[in-house]
Amino acid sequence: MREALIIEDEPNERLGLSALLDAEGFRTRTADSLASARWRLAETVPELVLLDLSLPDGSGLELMDDFGGSSRPDIIVLTGHATVESAVQAIRAGARDYLVKPIEPPRLRDLVLAVASRMAPLPSGTSDGPVRRVGRTRFGHLVGASRAMQEVYRLIERAAPTDAPVLVQGESGTGKEVVAHTIHDRSLRRGKPFLALNCGAVSPNLIESELFGHERGSFTGAIQQHQGHFERACGGTLLLDEITEMPLALQTKLLRVLESKTFLRVGGERPIATDVRIVAASNRSVAAVLRDGQLREDLYYRLSVFPVTVPPLREREGDVSLLARYFLQRMNEPRQTRKRLTEAAVRQLEAHAWPGNVRELRNVVERAFILAADDIDITMLDMEAGESPRLRLDKPFAIGASVGDMERRLILATLDHFGGDKRQAAQVLGVSLKTLYNRLHAYHYKLRPCRRG
Repeated sequence: MREALIIEDEPNERLGLSALLDAEGFRTRTADSLASARWRLAETVPELVLLDLSLPDGSGLELMDDFGGSSRPDIIVLTGHATVESAVQAIRAGARDYLVKPIEPPRLRDLVLAVASRMAPLPSGTSDGPVRRVGRTRFGHLVGASRAMQEVYRLIERAAPTDAPVLVQGESGTGKEVVAHTIHDRSLRRGKPFLALNCGAVSPNLIESELFGHERGSFTGAIQQHQGHFERACGGTLLLDEITEMPLALQTKLLRVLESKTFLRVGGERPIATDVRIVAASNRSVAAVLRDGQLREDLYYRLSVFPVTVPPLREREGDVSLLARYFLQRMNEPRQTRKRLTEAAVRQLEAHAWPGNVRELRNVVERAFILAADDIDITMLDMEAGESPRLRLDKPFAIGASVGDMERRLILATLDHFGGDKRQAAQVLGVSLKTLYNRLHAYHYKLRPCRRG
């Protein structure tokens, strides 16, 4: 019989937790302090630990180092609203998940069942093998065998079975949405919806409605009730892409929803309960955004419980040829063709810097696929089509210049390079047109018609 240790100082909660674990086939022991917990752990190491962070003789975090070694149990942290930051520290120290009191029995039961199985099963129709397997070329929706990607796989494996919010960072085109989708498909929520909202591509006047929905007649044009992403993704995962572009006023409302797990539709009066896991993504330096005041610090800490950084393609040794052949295979299959890359073409692809990352590589391969009758050789690889032009800045970047200042100069130089064509500049910079307009507004840039030759 599996063993569990409940470390909780409140007697009634200990009894309730014990009853739930007993029903799931665990033999439970209890402790009401750090001292009694260490005494219990000295007797035997359980498979599961429910750890309250607020104990009479100290913080439950002090026990995290006691759970080292190969026989480390699965740890689920129990915390009140006031100690969410401590729960985040516990997750980073190796806890499987955290639950905010009052504990919801169905959510705890799901976590306990996942622990009992020791690994979450894969979605039907996949053949990647057990979740804990590493060192492969495929992981869910991701492709790559490099060391950098193996680390991403490891982080996803740790984060996916939990409900912890994840912050995915990386350059434009690296595949942040693919990472978010893989996290969802490896989670207990995989049978529920996965929705994505690009916060930089929606007008500030409409984004609140897109997130929370609106009631009929709540504003001009609201001719019927509308369900927002939080409502439609209930039970599943919501990706908030370009989270740093969300208006500050809406960031405050988002933080309130994450804390209360309820929201109001625009024009609504009845709170609606929500059960959504948040994955946020950004291609900007979060440190710079925080310093510039464009992202609330408390929201950042709430969203970045588990950070995952997706490496640029130039740092993924050996993955270019692997990805190119994968994309080519995906293009061949529905058309029943057998086009292939020549060795010279592969070498050419591997020698390229790929400033547009995986997205640029896919576009180059797709264009070559269209051009080729059979083999794809060097003449069909048009790297310049997907590569960002090399821009000459009027002044070199000085050591000590802020990231925000460098970003401003790069944006303005790119816009000037394209004669004021904001759509083309946004495409090259790898941001949405709305994001570019937001930046220019912040720079007090006077919008001018673009020069057409």
